[in-house]
Amino acid sequence: MTLRFIGIDPDTKTADSPTVWVDQEKNELVLQGWKPTTELEAECAAFEVPGHAVGIPDGEAVIRIPARMVHMIREACDVVERTDDR
Repeated sequence: MTLRFIGIDPDTKTADSPTVWVDQEKNELVLQGWKPTTELEAECAAFEVPGHAVGIPDGEAVIRIPARMVHMIREACDVVERTDDR
C-alpha cells in the first residue's frame, strides 16, 4: 500500500487525530475519524435509500470528520482524480 498523507485535524493536540490519506495503489481515500455515538450509528444504520440495504455491513464503519477538514478531503479527491487519469 502506498499511502500519501494529506492532512490531520488542525485542532489536534495529542490524542484526537482525524486524518486524511490517499491509497495511491488502490486509488481510494483513507479516513481516520471519531467513532460515532451509539445514537448516530443507529440513525445511519436505519437510513433507507433505494438500492442501499439497511444496516452497516461488517466490513464498513461510520466515522465522523470535522468540517474544518473539508479542504483536506477536497485535496485527497483531487489526488485520486489525477491518479485515475493516468
